Amino acid sequence: MGRAFEYRRASKEKRWDKMSKTFPKLGKTITMAAKEGGIDPEMNPRLRTAIQNAKAQNMPKDNIEAAIKRSLGKDAEAIAEVFYEGKGPHGVLVFVECATDNTTRTVANVKSYFNRLGGSMVPTGSLEFMFSRKAVFEFDKTPEINIEELELELIDAGLQEIIVEDDKIWAYADYIDFGTLSKAFEDKGISITKANLQRIPNSPVEFTEEQLTDIEKMLDKIEDDEDVQAVYTNIA
Repeated sequence: MGRAFEYRRASKEKRWDKMSKTFPKLGKTITMAAKEGGIDPEMNPRLRTAIQNAKAQNMPKDNIEAAIKRSLGKDAEAIAEVFYEGKGPHGVLVFVECATDNTTRTVANVKSYFNRLGGSMVPTGSLEFMFSRKAVFEFDKTPEINIEELELELIDAGLQEIIVEDDKIWAYADYIDFGTLSKAFEDKGISITKANLQRIPNSPVEFTEEQLTDIEKMLDKIEDDEDVQAVYTNIA
């Protein structure tokens, strides 16, 4: 797949693992999913996937149930999904998704990370067109899976692309088809190891190793914030 794909995959894997190991972040994801689509996982694909991802990171059952219950209370009403956009070192574009009960605190923190580490925030909506929102599913490659047949069978469920690398498979679809494709995988008995909504850059840019080092310093700082749920860039 080449260096670009390898870096993108490694970077996303590191980012996913780092953020998903933080139970409060996982809890917010579950609460927001339940708030948006209801507390029944069978009727809410986003919640079902959020719970699945939490279990994969060994989040205790009590924590998961508490996060779902919070969606019914005033705590959930106070949590808002907010997005911030900016440019980082060497012109990298950065899209930040947050879940917060205090937007004043969150925007001040995110702005400080950009300013201190060679970047700056831009008006909301400035970078929206630079990314496509996709549903992304990861699962293990097994001898039973015929990639060509799988692609044909899942087209009607919204599948747009499949990428195979070693023993892993990534399936991409438009974000509005998340629920449909999730159910299609369930119906076929394919166990998804990770699933989420991502923002994929429409025009990826190559950066040198030195530039990437500077960029990662800023991204790491942003991702450490407890209100930050996901960070996306236009790195190739």
